[in-house]
Amino acid sequence: MIDIVDYSPDAPLPPKLADILGRQAGIPEEIEEAVRDIISDVRRDGDAALVRFSERFDGVVLSPEQFLLPPAQLQDALQASESDLVEAINAAAANIRAFHERQRINSWFMEDGDSVVLGKKVTPIRRVGICVPGGAAPLISSLLMAVVPAQVAGVEEICIVTPPQENGLPHPDLLATAALLGVAEVYALGGAHAVAALAYGTDSIRSVDKIVGPGGPYTVAAKRQVYGVVGIEMVPGPSEIVVLADAAADPSFVAADLLSQAEHGTGLEASICITNSASVAAAVQREVETQAAELPRHELIEAALTRFGAIVCVSDLDVGVDLVNRLAPEHLELLVDEPWAWLSKIRDAGAVFLGEAATEPVGDYYAGTNHVLPTNGAARFASSLGLSDFVKTSSIVAYSRQRLEKTGDHITRLARAEGFEAHARAVEVRLERWRKS
Repeated sequence: MIDIVDYSPDAPLPPKLADILGRQAGIPEEIEEAVRDIISDVRRDGDAALVRFSERFDGVVLSPEQFLLPPAQLQDALQASESDLVEAINAAAANIRAFHERQRINSWFMEDGDSVVLGKKVTPIRRVGICVPGGAAPLISSLLMAVVPAQVAGVEEICIVTPPQENGLPHPDLLATAALLGVAEVYALGGAHAVAALAYGTDSIRSVDKIVGPGGPYTVAAKRQVYGVVGIEMVPGPSEIVVLADAAADPSFVAADLLSQAEHGTGLEASICITNSASVAAAVQREVETQAAELPRHELIEAALTRFGAIVCVSDLDVGVDLVNRLAPEHLELLVDEPWAWLSKIRDAGAVFLGEAATEPVGDYYAGTNHVLPTNGAARFASSLGLSDFVKTSSIVAYSRQRLEKTGDHITRLARAEGFEAHARAVEVRLERWRKS
């Protein structure tokens, strides 16, 4: 189910690791082409296209008036929810809110002499659309991870798209969570056609300024294709985890955490243990087999681990850290002695979990850090979803006549070096007028 491979930076890359790194190749062209057609149809036919695609992909027939759920339906779902689930959602939301409050970005201004003021003005994005998967499983946590930071950032309008079930309604747990958070604009739509509706608008759905949230390959491809018309936070891919384990790591913990990501169900998840202990590698392999057999998603897990699962043996942990940075994983666990001592060596990872109590699901659901993370090696240049994704900044320049008279020659010289005479003249007409007066 999961292979043990040896890795050395001086040797050819093992085929299994080459396959894992090859996950970064992106979405197949046939999906990209199908999504282009879906977006084109929605732009042309609007709500009529949404009706067709809802029937085709979700198996339900909805009129455009049924896409937007009435507030009473959200409240009904909340009233019907089990109290312990509501309690857990409220606690998780509070943790997420507290963590993201620390990320606030304030406008700032600086006096630069000569009555010159420079600065940055921070403004929340006006309207944001959030994609929440709800087909194979209702991702309550993804809804929380997107809505709460948007609210903390001060986004004025938040709407949610999430696919309908056979009864024409999204999963009730998602509706209840929306009600708990005070989000009243929820649409029974999912997939690429929902992304297209958010980007371009239809008679029943107003367009947004930015789209965030995870989804399957069609949703991800659609987000990428509408980027530029609207903003997106990232192009998310299948989940992945790397566990860096030393000889003292508990194999049962390592195995459980590898399995936690393999169960997502696309078959493209990557679960990797990197260890400097051959005995730990063998024990983790046995534990994975034993624990997987007891899990309800055993077949999905086996498919993912067979394709992109690996236990990698390295000569020492420094080599392991170098491999971690090469993989740039979405989730990284440090199950090593004194994990804080190794943190400074980690350059590329979406989220880092230190110590055996910090199992990855703690971050997925409850700690408060955001679980919308860069995947497929994007942690080399991208960050987790946060407050900065829901605001924009404007540069502020308040210049003075005194400063322009001092610096005008430099500005015109630079403009003419680039061949832009009108830029230079825009400065000079002011200087000439002021000299005459």
